[in-house]
Amino acid sequence: MKNYSITSFIEKYFLHFNALTLSNAAKAYDLHIKKNGKMMITIAGAMSTAELGKIFAEMIRKNKVHIISCTGANLEEDILNLISHSHYINVPNYRELTPNDEKTFLKTGYNRITDTCIPENYAFNKLQKLIFPIWKRAKTKIARYFPHEYIYQLLLEEGLKPYYDINSKDSWVLAAAKKNIPLIVPGWEDSTLGNIYASYCIKNILPTSIVKNGIEYMIYLAKWYQQECVKHKIGFFQIGGGISGDFPICVVPMLSQDMGIDWTPFWSYFCQISDSTTSYGSYSGASPNEKITWGKLDEHTPKFIIESDATIVAPLIFAYVLNM
Repeated sequence: MKNYSITSFIEKYFLHFNALTLSNAAKAYDLHIKKNGKMMITIAGAMSTAELGKIFAEMIRKNKVHIISCTGANLEEDILNLISHSHYINVPNYRELTPNDEKTFLKTGYNRITDTCIPENYAFNKLQKLIFPIWKRAKTKIARYFPHEYIYQLLLEEGLKPYYDINSKDSWVLAAAKKNIPLIVPGWEDSTLGNIYASYCIKNILPTSIVKNGIEYMIYLAKWYQQECVKHKIGFFQIGGGISGDFPICVVPMLSQDMGIDWTPFWSYFCQISDSTTSYGSYSGASPNEKITWGKLDEHTPKFIIESDATIVAPLIFAYVLNM
């Protein structure tokens, strides 16, 4: 078995059920890229804290990813991991914690995400102090940027470099910043940095106007899609559900139906890793075919839904595409 690559292992043993869907989705992703297609990746859940960056950053560097949509939490948690990982606490017995145990974490400044506790002081407070001058500079210049652009500035100006606490190659946001990958962060307000920024606005320290909003993100995405779809077929790879996937996939019907641009092509590939249940009326758990009725996918679009754990499935598919 020692001579097996992950790619060959998947091809030999992933033959049925969710495993077969994973294999077929990986092969179709690889084929899409080889045919000069481009791929959007959307990231929900706590994938950055799950250290997806260890392989996702390589996907970015190897030009297997061309645009990203993520939650505000995934944007900041990749950076928190970059600057404070050694201060994290692992909690393998998290299922056995009592309410009193959880209260103790709060009192000692640790925020728990499943089996991982992020330190308030070494992570959130540190990032807050480092990002504030970037926000303040924009206020002084009367400049406006998207939430991710402030993070890109902080990274590319090497304001975080003295605080790197892991191999910087394992940060997917840093990899994206270096390649200037377009990034969509819908609902950024629903994140710790978004909450912090709102608090500065309430205290009249910073204005709301210097952070571009969700409507502007949709306009930004629409311009990108219109420009790229003329030259490339564009695929959609969704990790989890929620706003990071639901927001960007709508750009196609927005352009074709609301803008009346009839020639707008559908997404040319679709895959979602999900544990959501369709029968509960879940948007995130809806079958890919439902998206045909909304003008997002075509009847002939390659479609895959892998009902499994994204922390297991995404790295396997990425490893296949990277031919590891």
